[in-house]
Amino acid sequence: MSLTLWSSRFSVTFVRQYATIFTSGSVATSSLQNKFTNSSILSFHNNDKQRQRTLFTMKNNRQGKAPTTSGATTDTANIGGIGAAPPSASQHPHCNKQTLYDHPLVRQQSSTGNYDYDLVVIGGGSAGLACAKEAVQNGARVACLDYVKPTPIGTKWGVGGTCVNVGCIPKKLMHQASLLGEAVHEAAAYGWNVDDKIKPDWSKLVTSVQNHIKSVNWVTRVDLRDKKVEYINGLGSFVDPHTMVAKLKTNERTITAENFVIAVGGRPRYPDIPGAVEYGITSDDLFSLDHEPGKTLVVGAGYIGLECAGFLKGLGYEPTVMVRSIVLRGFDQQMAELVASSMDERGIPFLRKTVPLSVEKQDDGKLLVKYKNTETGEEGEDTYDTVLWAVGRKGLVEDLNLSNAGVTTVKDKIQVDTKETTNVPNIYAVGDIIYGKPELTPVAVLAGRLLARRLYGGSNQRMDYSDVATTVFTPLEYACVGLSEEDAVKQYGADNVEVFHGYYKPTEFFIPQKSVRYCYLKAVAERSGDQRVYGLHYLGPVAGEVIQGFAAALKSGLTINTLINTVGIHPTTAEEFTRLSITKRSGLDPTPASCCS
Repeated sequence: MSLTLWSSRFSVTFVRQYATIFTSGSVATSSLQNKFTNSSILSFHNNDKQRQRTLFTMKNNRQGKAPTTSGATTDTANIGGIGAAPPSASQHPHCNKQTLYDHPLVRQQSSTGNYDYDLVVIGGGSAGLACAKEAVQNGARVACLDYVKPTPIGTKWGVGGTCVNVGCIPKKLMHQASLLGEAVHEAAAYGWNVDDKIKPDWSKLVTSVQNHIKSVNWVTRVDLRDKKVEYINGLGSFVDPHTMVAKLKTNERTITAENFVIAVGGRPRYPDIPGAVEYGITSDDLFSLDHEPGKTLVVGAGYIGLECAGFLKGLGYEPTVMVRSIVLRGFDQQMAELVASSMDERGIPFLRKTVPLSVEKQDDGKLLVKYKNTETGEEGEDTYDTVLWAVGRKGLVEDLNLSNAGVTTVKDKIQVDTKETTNVPNIYAVGDIIYGKPELTPVAVLAGRLLARRLYGGSNQRMDYSDVATTVFTPLEYACVGLSEEDAVKQYGADNVEVFHGYYKPTEFFIPQKSVRYCYLKAVAERSGDQRVYGLHYLGPVAGEVIQGFAAALKSGLTINTLINTVGIHPTTAEEFTRLSITKRSGLDPTPASCCS
């Protein structure tokens, strides 16, 4: 009697909650079908076997899957998204996108016998966590190994990887603190009575930032527990392609898995000069530094170096940027030089074509840095309170013993194919550790999720690494998506590329009379035909917010004609993209005469 009543209540609840799943053709509801029908948690009463077969038949028919005798399923329609056909190569101007969708994959079934886990993820950062959680949601048994080696001065942190602990999040918070300080002083021009004695408190700022980070660490651990991902705080190294030893605090643990995903990311490099490790710090240390940085030498002019120098200046310190060769290598060089010029205008000096020779600690605690100009050979020296190394990052492959598993590397990175597979079929890599791909958190997250869906969710979708938008959070922010002007010319030829550009004046800059000298944007486009947009570049306030929407448009085949026929939102800086009409080739002045006509 009670069993019959339970079955009846279950049936009513089932129908109410899931009826729409099997009647809607949308991608969202199809995704729920996948998650629901693939789940190993739900089981049917013996009397419901016919209904079970019916639901699985509905699912397979909807997704274009043919039943197989082996228990595996082969996708015939689930490629670009559930139930979607693969896009043609002609839809994308920068790469042959068809290569991302070739060779439909056979779904792997969950291992049940010979291994401790179906999947072990090595690395508790953005890529590893995203992959681990997605794999569990698709029925896999997953463990995540995570271990952070302390920096030379002893800095360490919790789960979450670089982005959460010593990267994107604390960087953005300190950038925001810097912008707020600037805004406080501008407020006087807008009629606010501002105390001239307002100044930042480094200790309070660091405490606030670290408290937020610790809260994210805690939420991440709870999320892993709730999703049934086993978190192992240990340093992993391979024994063979299916076996790993994890060094724990007090002992070692041997772990076996059908598949491994390497997502260990990277750490900052130190230059090979006297005193670099002993007296210098990196971005791994800056956001938890227990004393004011004071007068700081930032060595390196990549985005990390420029961002740190920018917020340090905004917080009232004295940064100097040492540049070995060029600013923002890998970015559009016209935009890079505008970024550097805007920082110089704010009082951040640049030592060009200069390399450090040594760092010495003096009796008063200050650091004497000796350096050399690589063009003239002239040597110089100066004293600083802090030396911050921002000279690049290295992949953390040293402790993995990859040779035991047969995995090959390129320098300190791992080469993968379009499925993130290494040269060993059951070992994969995602995130900053892979060779030749953008080292950005959103890239790592999406790549990790897609890999897990291919391994355990029956998906065929692969990561598209082209046209990834990014932002450099300097005082005047720079954001871009697509090709730089140099790369467009190299790829298509100077005669086939048109560059639309213009300076603009943000409305909010008028009253405090802020400099608009470097507020600039450009669209790099095809010269003929539909004038397909190859790249968009923007230097100005809230750059990341501006470029994100345009990134989706560019990936969808944005043309100059579409851009200039889009009505802008006024008064915003984003609308300036819709007002672009002057080309570099024309030689006309790109400076606007007014803001509203």
